[in-house]
Amino acid sequence: MGASVSLSSGFHPQSNGQTERANQDLERVLRCLARETLLQVGARTKAQADRHRSKPPVYVVGQKVWLSSSNIPLRSVCNKLAPKFIGPFTVTKILSPVAVCLKLPPAYRRIHPVFHVSKIKPVFRSPINPPAPVPPPPRLVDGELTYSVRRILDLRRRGCGIQYLVDWEGYGPEERSWVPARDILDHSLIDDYNLQNDS
Repeated sequence: MGASVSLSSGFHPQSNGQTERANQDLERVLRCLARETLLQVGARTKAQADRHRSKPPVYVVGQKVWLSSSNIPLRSVCNKLAPKFIGPFTVTKILSPVAVCLKLPPAYRRIHPVFHVSKIKPVFRSPINPPAPVPPPPRLVDGELTYSVRRILDLRRRGCGIQYLVDWEGYGPEERSWVPARDILDHSLIDDYNLQNDS
């Protein structure tokens, strides 16, 4: 007959091409079956989840919204008493039905301005809930614009100086900032803070 036996060894498929080709075909069929099953399971899971999910609210550019403070570091003395929502902020762009871009104040320049709609809620205007008063404009003192401090909340030492956490007049807690002691013009505020915290 003239036939000879050639045994194939592992990791050398050259000697048994027909079996290797059959293995490739079998692998391709199994991949297709698994992919089809995964697509069906994904579609079924989405349909079940969507049955209990309400549609997201529709926002428009220019609309005022409240932003959840759950993932935003507020400069507050006590987190438990910090506001649950801050703002209002203006919607600048609608990226998708579930994501919007907000115009944030300079104090939040390190926070990405895109938020999921579950983190915001619209501002409703009514006689019971009047709009927030417009913050007072800055005053001109010695040729420089200055803002009024409502009260001092905290104190910290930085280098050789002292900084105070100030609550600005007419602004919300999201605008609180640390200010060097030399920049606080009304020294009675410092005296009041020291009186409250000396005991």
